[in-house]
Amino acid sequence: MSENPDSRDSHTPHDAAPCIGIDLGTTHSLASIFRDGKPTLLPTAHGGVLTPSVIGVLSSGEIVVGQTAKELRVTDPDACAWCFKRYMGQDRRLRLGTKEFTPHELSSLVLRSLREDASAALGMNVTDAVITVPAYFNDHARQATRLAGEMAGLNVRRMINEPTAAALVYGFHDRDDEKNIVVIDLGGGTFDVTVMEVFEGTLEIRASAGESLLGGEDFTDRIVSEVLNAENARLEIAELNDPLRVARLRSECETAKRTLATAEHASIRVPGEDGRFTENPKKFRIDRTVFARLCDPLMQRIAGPIARALRDAEMQPDEIDEVILVGGATRMDALRKFVEDYFGKPPVMRHNPDEVVALGAAIQAALIGDDAAVDDMVMTDVCPFTLGVEVAKELGGQVHSGYFSPVLHRNCTIPISKEEIYSTMSANQTSVTVKVYQGDARKVSDNVLLGELEVSPLPPGPAGSPFFIRFTYDVSGVLEVEAYASGGQKFRTILTNHVKGLSPKSIDAARRRIGEMKFYPRDDLANQQLARYAERMLGELHPSQREQLDAALDTYEAAMNRADRAEFTATREMLMICLSSLGIHPDGADQ
Repeated sequence: MSENPDSRDSHTPHDAAPCIGIDLGTTHSLASIFRDGKPTLLPTAHGGVLTPSVIGVLSSGEIVVGQTAKELRVTDPDACAWCFKRYMGQDRRLRLGTKEFTPHELSSLVLRSLREDASAALGMNVTDAVITVPAYFNDHARQATRLAGEMAGLNVRRMINEPTAAALVYGFHDRDDEKNIVVIDLGGGTFDVTVMEVFEGTLEIRASAGESLLGGEDFTDRIVSEVLNAENARLEIAELNDPLRVARLRSECETAKRTLATAEHASIRVPGEDGRFTENPKKFRIDRTVFARLCDPLMQRIAGPIARALRDAEMQPDEIDEVILVGGATRMDALRKFVEDYFGKPPVMRHNPDEVVALGAAIQAALIGDDAAVDDMVMTDVCPFTLGVEVAKELGGQVHSGYFSPVLHRNCTIPISKEEIYSTMSANQTSVTVKVYQGDARKVSDNVLLGELEVSPLPPGPAGSPFFIRFTYDVSGVLEVEAYASGGQKFRTILTNHVKGLSPKSIDAARRRIGEMKFYPRDDLANQQLARYAERMLGELHPSQREQLDAALDTYEAAMNRADRAEFTATREMLMICLSSLGIHPDGADQ
């Protein structure tokens, strides 16, 4: 059987680092902790809380993560990867310069950066984490996310759906309310909608739906396409032929999209074909009306999952008391108007939509740790999609294969374990291949193959002899499949064997490869500790001495954000000399 994710470290010492919460986002990622009776975001090495989910490779072969990689994305897009969360669990490799990475390898680099920043902020080595995933992530994507956490040195105690995490924050602050809530979570690359009921400190998820390939980046791309169309160019061709031009234009369009959240119109600078801006660049003007027109096809894609979730929850739009917006893309005026029209009430955003999922992950960590501040809270979740097996049917005297038989129906409450009885096709049949699918289509060809389990040998018997298939879906959204015949051997699997790149051999190879990579100085924990140590010493200096150290620290942190090894080495040496000249021993940074 699969290991209970909550039981592995039940005897963790009291002085060990606490379990943190992580929002592994498409655009940005965050870490959080539950302390002093509330969830709190943890700072990054740069002093903020957001880590851009971007990975870059310098010409030297060094890896850069976060803000440094985001800046590199504009100047050298071929050396960077972003939005790779969309491809988690897929047989896909992304090229960065001369190197290739799988999506889970790239995600592990983001998680490693978050873990190191959290360790520096807490002053102890962080090992345990709750990681959020889109509610509509399938089993492959969830397994890949867990693997990414393990490759980053984390013990993944639980994976929690992002809308559920957001709802935990609202439920934590309004736990005495009784109401029906819809959480609309539109991040950079994924979309989820969840319907839930809140009563007496209990959050009961009724239904979830969504799309794993729809997010804020798609809205940005609509603007990019509109600008390129005006320039008689197509986005797909321009990305291949003029990647630098598209990268800089996309940055401009992202800024314009954010501007339209609060302003009626925005202006976009258009780079030339060489990717550069002239002294007086051409400008493209866009207003909210045009943007709303461009977004209309995406809004129709959003409407489908909302309707499906309400239908599965057996609710009407007018029965919803509160619509909560989560994810940075929900700041768009066009989306807010769409939601208000659909539900007949303005949406709610009482917490920062970029941060609320990470805060909810910290609350989930507190629930796992039995923190007294959440001992009156109860949460249930659901399996957001139907899971079943391929079967054959006898139709008109002939046997036809390729039909889908559900075992777990979408939006059943989890954790759940359910068994169904099937039968053999022929006398003395020796084996059965159980093929597991996700979807709702009648034919398996229209559903998603998750994996398979070979059941052999079967005990001899006549055609129609029964055998049993059990699905167990845990609170982290991981599926275990078990099959056996009466009196026969039991066969079981956790479905990782059919995800290319997730075989034991490839996993070990990926771990070694990631472990051998050289990281840019910003991602070296010792360099982060030196910056934090210098900050701490700054507060202890006489006011007349502060300016010198403050200037040296500014220069050092700026160099950490730029991809120039020689510059960084020089500024680090300058900071060390500055500390020594002030009578501060630099070795204290290692303590």
